[in-house]
Amino acid sequence: MTGEFDGSVERRDFVAAGLPDSSLAPAAAGNEGNSQDASGTGKGMVVVSGPTDVSKHPEASIPESDLSLADIERERSKPLPAIIYGLLIFAAIIVPYWLGRALAIRRTKSIIVHLTPYAPQGIALVAWAVTVIMFTGLAVSLVESRRWLWRIIFVVALAAEQLIAGVALLKFDFWYSTYVVYGQASNLVNAANLGICAAGLAVAVFAVIFVGLLVLVRKDSPLNVLTRSWAAFIMFFVFELIALALILFGGIL
Repeated sequence: MTGEFDGSVERRDFVAAGLPDSSLAPAAAGNEGNSQDASGTGKGMVVVSGPTDVSKHPEASIPESDLSLADIERERSKPLPAIIYGLLIFAAIIVPYWLGRALAIRRTKSIIVHLTPYAPQGIALVAWAVTVIMFTGLAVSLVESRRWLWRIIFVVALAAEQLIAGVALLKFDFWYSTYVVYGQASNLVNAANLGICAAGLAVAVFAVIFVGLLVLVRKDSPLNVLTRSWAAFIMFFVFELIALALILFGGIL
């Protein structure tokens, strides 16, 4: 299809296309000098398109809402599992300790018979290990709050620790209570109490030192590496091992 450009393009076509009137002359000159049709006449054709629609911004796909981020998180939260877990922790503290004390008073001879074959150091080691597992499960469950494995480990270890504490009549003046109930075999249950106390004391010392590092150590200090999670866990177990060594080899048992 060929046509002839004669300079009579109407004004309304250029106005509709968004072009000024001055663009008519350059368009005509350029087409006369450069375009040729298939017949070789040297005449070209200018095609002016009509008005085009400008693309519009897409509509928002997220509906407007007056809820804040806290409200959204509150709607997504499920309080029932947290309530059940809290009740399990409460039961793990009360029931095993009460059961252990009942066994210590009503089944004293049976407990002595079962503990006699073991050395006080072994009993202290078992009590210490159960308590350390309990504290470890608590710490990791706080760090990995979305995983239930460490929460379950914490509850089970807490129940075991409370059972041992109940059998050993653990309290502030347990030396007197265990001697009244167990007599000459009180050194065996006292070893369990010392194992639990050693683990708890190590946790207390670690907590004080760790908080002190967080407060006093500057961010650009080399000691700041001790505030990282992996370094904190290593430091925690170092304190626990030191406390265990003092119990086993310090002449306390």
